[in-house]
Amino acid sequence: MMFLASSFSDRKDSRDLVQMLLNCTSVNQTGTVFTSKLSAAADICVGLAILSVVLLSVLGNGVVLVICYRRRKKMVGTELLCVNLAVVDFMCCICFYPLSILSSFRHAWQGDHVTCVYYGLGCFIFGLCGMFTIAAISVIRYLKTCYSLLYAVWLEGANIRLVCLGIWLLAAAWSSFPLLGWGEYVPEPYGLSCTVAWRGYHASAKDAAYVICSFTCFTLLPVLLILVSQCQILHKVSRFSYSLSARGVHNNLRRAEKRLSMMFFCISLGFVVAWAPYAVVSFLFIFHKDKPYMAPEGFVLPALFAKSSHIYNPFIYFYFNKTFQQELRSLLLSLWPSTGGNRVGVHVAPEPIHIQLQERSCVRKVFAMSHDRTCSKSRGKCSKGTSANSARGRPVPKCWGSVSKNAPVCSENKSAYNSLPASMGSI
Repeated sequence: MMFLASSFSDRKDSRDLVQMLLNCTSVNQTGTVFTSKLSAAADICVGLAILSVVLLSVLGNGVVLVICYRRRKKMVGTELLCVNLAVVDFMCCICFYPLSILSSFRHAWQGDHVTCVYYGLGCFIFGLCGMFTIAAISVIRYLKTCYSLLYAVWLEGANIRLVCLGIWLLAAAWSSFPLLGWGEYVPEPYGLSCTVAWRGYHASAKDAAYVICSFTCFTLLPVLLILVSQCQILHKVSRFSYSLSARGVHNNLRRAEKRLSMMFFCISLGFVVAWAPYAVVSFLFIFHKDKPYMAPEGFVLPALFAKSSHIYNPFIYFYFNKTFQQELRSLLLSLWPSTGGNRVGVHVAPEPIHIQLQERSCVRKVFAMSHDRTCSKSRGKCSKGTSANSARGRPVPKCWGSVSKNAPVCSENKSAYNSLPASMGSI
């Protein structure tokens, strides 16, 4: 009896020892998973790179949001989707990337599993929102370009707002499944970021289905929609432009449509190019169950390149969109009036911009015309040589862009236009 008791006690002690060893092993594995696999110098470089992305994105997309707020009553459907894209880029850099910057400077992921789930969930939601938004822009532009009479009424205003709401709901719903046990959020191979557990493909059939659906339905299909739609838009616009050129027709509407198509093409192409290396690396990561097929540094570069997609959209808007340029100049003038020179005000509208000037030459011109009218009424006729302009013998600079209907409209010759300041002639 005592022998049985002692053997039972020995088995219990051995089980406790094994359990304690397993707990220690799990703790060590957790510490290893959330520790950086890079050198200290590489961690600092990664942190500085992400910090640069955050600063540039917050500055550029913040300006876009301010400009869109200033002209919120004039916005059309596609511009609402651009606002949604700017919100995605701005909020992602504000809410999630600072955690990755702090972890890079401390050489380990901060907060362990809780913050890892927070970071992975948030970045996955915003990444899907950005991809779905660009896909929606491409499809809507394709429908309005190729089938404008049928779909133009349905693709404006409230319907675009419903599209934006559907994008957010779909991205949030799909990204929330790992919280319910279908999929998982784990650290990246280099240890300073978190994402979907692509290796869950080997864990169970349920996780494998989530990984496959994430790549096919929520990565490959939107990218194909983006590429096909943009190529069809460029083909349609180029054919239309060629037909007008063959007839000798040159109008501003054709050039504006061409610039707008190129702007959205660059936005779509930039997003696809930025995320393509990361998608390829993650896809290849699925099929390597045991050994990593790439050094940790190989995972860092695609991740940083993908984060650069938050930067370039404001620069694309500024380069291709004349309205954005005008609104940005108006914003800068409202913040720093001294940069406006002799301009009293800038009136921004969908039509060409009007600039109101106050110069003595224009006042002299008005006075001369009123003098000529008075002279003609009193004497019946005045000779051309008695006008005030020729009497003084001074050439009068031509007025440009006057908003008054009763003011004299001066001819716009080349020399007068070139004599204007560069900031005015470029508007």
